Amino acid sequence: MKKKVLSVITLSVLCFFVFGFSTVFAKDFIKIGMTVSTSGKYTFASSQGFKGINIWADHVNKDGGVLVNGKKVPVKLVYYDDRSDKETVVKLYERLINSDKVDICFAPFGSTLTGAAAAITEKYGKMLVIWSAASDAVYAQGYKTIVSATETPVSLMPKPEVDHMASLGVKKLAIVYVDEPFPSGLAKHAKRLAEKQGIKVVMYEKFSPGTKDFSILMQKVRISKPDAFYASAYMDDQKIMVRQMKEANLMFPYVYMVYSGMPQWSDQGDDGLYIFGHTLYHNSLNWKVNAGLSRIEFEKIFDAKYPKSENPPDFQTSLAYGAGVLLGKFMEKANSLEGSALKAAALDLSNKVTVMTGPYEIDDTGKQLKMPFIVTQVQKNGDKQEIVLLYPEAVATGKIVYPIPSWKDR
Repeated sequence: MKKKVLSVITLSVLCFFVFGFSTVFAKDFIKIGMTVSTSGKYTFASSQGFKGINIWADHVNKDGGVLVNGKKVPVKLVYYDDRSDKETVVKLYERLINSDKVDICFAPFGSTLTGAAAAITEKYGKMLVIWSAASDAVYAQGYKTIVSATETPVSLMPKPEVDHMASLGVKKLAIVYVDEPFPSGLAKHAKRLAEKQGIKVVMYEKFSPGTKDFSILMQKVRISKPDAFYASAYMDDQKIMVRQMKEANLMFPYVYMVYSGMPQWSDQGDDGLYIFGHTLYHNSLNWKVNAGLSRIEFEKIFDAKYPKSENPPDFQTSLAYGAGVLLGKFMEKANSLEGSALKAAALDLSNKVTVMTGPYEIDDTGKQLKMPFIVTQVQKNGDKQEIVLLYPEAVATGKIVYPIPSWKDR
């Protein structure tokens, strides 16, 4: 009787190893689901990121796929338009998991949409690889199968620019922000870090999403008489602010708008000059990668794949590409597509991998701890605009223009 029991147990264990682990071998491809904002307010940033994920998938598949359990398996992207709407995200991630039977998920763009997606992927134990959600609140929910592969959280993100302001002797700071998770989180921690540096926050005010007239808000900023103005919002909001600041003949010694660090800022012409921002992607930022493509290699592939693209690669593109590279490393390390195994692999690889956007390190919640941003300023080089790296000084590519000239003195 004991021999029979032992035989049954031995057979069960053998079946587990043969059939449990051979599921990957039986796959023709690994299905990775996600949503993309091909419409709505997140269209630009989401589309830029999606290009990076596509380049990763193409590059992996050209090499035969991801090595899992001794076999290279190609990846297949399954995606839908989420219309920049979190209710739509919820429905689509349910569809991706239950109808499309995806193995793993990439997150959508931004903290608002990623938070909605994470609740669904967690419910089903699927790994969610995040490339753009910076809100610390996403990582405070106790989720076990999420990883911010490349995006620094907002609690750390404003540190370079606040340190830069302090190094210039800024004493008074005005902060305005749009009432959404990422911009409000950025503003909150910019305020915290500024006060820690001894900078007085003389104004801290939010505005509603969709605001088009900032004239009253700008007058409040003027009255507060700051040395520096920190506008935490999305690119379209920031461009409108610059235009209305010019109309009101309003400028401050230091103006920080995060999206000024992107090539698309140049659409404003000379009106966008001298604004400070930050970036992870620049032709002078070349990390010594040990996973994936270098920046130069990546750009060659980008140009070949998107020869007619109106927009060059930016930090959104590079963040998303880096997230793909790290997902590949997670799968290879885990030898599994299960969410818990992938999370364990992600933790094991922490502080051991450097991708195009920098060194990777996470905590137990999946929050990214590195991928440091560099402070930038938009300047003129002859007839062309350029984004100059300023801080930290070790990576500076030019000299600061400070204080920012008034409109009449340009």
